[in-house]
Amino acid sequence: MPEDKEGTFEEEFQIIKDSLEELCRETKSLSVLLIDKAGQLITSAGNVSSLDIPSFATLSAADFAATSNLADLIGEHDFSTLFHQGARKSIYVSLIADKVILAVIFTKETTLGLVRIKVKKTAEKLANMFDRIFQTLESEYSGAVDDEFISEAETELDSLFE
Repeated sequence: MPEDKEGTFEEEFQIIKDSLEELCRETKSLSVLLIDKAGQLITSAGNVSSLDIPSFATLSAADFAATSNLADLIGEHDFSTLFHQGARKSIYVSLIADKVILAVIFTKETTLGLVRIKVKKTAEKLANMFDRIFQTLESEYSGAVDDEFISEAETELDSLFE
């Protein structure tokens, strides 16, 4: 990768990280996680030491996938946010740029309204950045892998889970 693009991605990653830390601070949340739709953690802010991150990330992505199917059943394109309320802790999850999941874990001391407002602001800030990042990656790697390879790889992966 050319050096100027590496610098750009590093700078953008730092902006993303700073935005998550600001969101965590402003909402007094326990933690904020950024997850890709495949269920892999991208980065986080706050205290995640007591959290099983791989399981949380995987289940968050699966939750969004299942909810997307529910949306289809009622004629919606997608649901962009999910909310799970517990007795002591709650989770607010939002989809950014149709590709990245932002999860906020907070206690009852923080109001849902505050989380919703601050997540919306953060999501708007990051959406354009993610669109640019994904466009750059797609244009950079387009044609690097052909459709036949992808089809064979998918078949091989499917056979592993049979």
